[in-house]
Amino acid sequence: MKRYYGICLTAFLTVLLGASFAQTKKKQVSNWVSLFDGKTLNGWKQATGAAGYAVQNDMIVGTSVVEPHNSFLVTEKEYGDFVLELDIKLESPVSNSGVQVRSHLDPFGNDGNGRVYGKQVEVDPSDRRWSGGIEDEARRDWLYTMQYNPKGQYAFKQGEWNHYHIECIGNETKTWVNGVAAADVVDTVDERGFIGLQVHAVYKPGDAGKKFYFKNIRIKTTDLKPTPFPPGIFVVNYVSNHLTAYEKQNGWRLLFDGKTNTGWRGATSTTFPTKPNGWIVRDGTLTILGAAGGEAANVGDIVSNEQFSTFDLSFEFRMSTGANSGVKYFVTLQEDTHGQSAIGLEYQILDDLVHPDAKLGRNGDRTLASLYDLIPSNKPPRFVRPIGAWNTGRIIVYPNNHVEHYLNGIKVLEYERGSKEFKDLVAISKYVIWKNFGEAKEGHILLQDHGFEVNFRSIKIKTLNATK
Repeated sequence: MKRYYGICLTAFLTVLLGASFAQTKKKQVSNWVSLFDGKTLNGWKQATGAAGYAVQNDMIVGTSVVEPHNSFLVTEKEYGDFVLELDIKLESPVSNSGVQVRSHLDPFGNDGNGRVYGKQVEVDPSDRRWSGGIEDEARRDWLYTMQYNPKGQYAFKQGEWNHYHIECIGNETKTWVNGVAAADVVDTVDERGFIGLQVHAVYKPGDAGKKFYFKNIRIKTTDLKPTPFPPGIFVVNYVSNHLTAYEKQNGWRLLFDGKTNTGWRGATSTTFPTKPNGWIVRDGTLTILGAAGGEAANVGDIVSNEQFSTFDLSFEFRMSTGANSGVKYFVTLQEDTHGQSAIGLEYQILDDLVHPDAKLGRNGDRTLASLYDLIPSNKPPRFVRPIGAWNTGRIIVYPNNHVEHYLNGIKVLEYERGSKEFKDLVAISKYVIWKNFGEAKEGHILLQDHGFEVNFRSIKIKTLNATK
């Protein structure tokens, strides 16, 4: 009998310990914690706004009202590194929503009514299709528009449940919508903060009363492993002069290292122009100091040592008041410009409000981000950063000679290099005197000295080929 009881006890302990080990292992594998119990709003509080939030059928349901400011239901706890998942459905395509991550509350904002600010993962049912993009609510505006990732724009399904996967690990925020990779932002602010659910303000009575649904909200804060993105997705990287491992793997490299003038030289010499009041490297920027405002009248332009044919070029720039400068591409240095700036296709950098060049040319084709003297940029005012702030420019030249200009994540123009339409524009421009202008097989990248102080940083480039 003793043996019998001993065997039974041993078997019982084996089963018990086995079950306990299995539960522990399962817990270690998942580490997910629910942020919503399906019955109450315990752990949540309304931070701002007048929209209603209620629990219905295991869902948090927000209801829009006419009000001047957005409403947010936020977690009582703050979070640092985490992976967040939830399902979202919008009743109406009129109002958008969003998920705040690592966000904060300014109790004195909006005239004392409170203002939520911080990164927001967009829920956008409109034809713009920016769901999964990242905006900096009430602070820096858009960080990652979905024009950076056109392949991810069609993942969101209006009127249906959409699964959001959000990773905030270290200084990187990545998003997925219905399993499709959307946005990747490497940032320099907000190591932790609350999570929030937005009901966007509406301004017309007919738009009020629409429902916003949230469910299956869960978070993981331990044993975090970043989910790899598929290749070829643009990264918005706010760490100056820095590339992530993913960017390097996808062919990006820096044209300016943030410390030296390596890789650059004068447009009319074999050395870098270093005389006083010229180009200098300081505080992580490549800067042309101000002079009298003349074109190439100070120390002249600088060009990349390398030449490029098809590429994706991204750069940050900051203007002084009244500034004029430019980033030129397909610069061959073969034309005699009689001491003026070297010839090439130009992404215009200009203080449109002050510099008189903005009113010259045709239809605004000398304004900021335009293809200078050829095609005006079409840029919403909210995407133009003020003087003294950093703007992000981008130029893409595809293997088929299709070219695009971007400003702060918005495509502002496109054209076909060498096409009849392009040649017709050249024929009525200042470039008509140059044979086959803008059609060179390859050329240097040029930063222009136009007599005004302008700063450049985070100049990065990726070579494109016909297979990508």
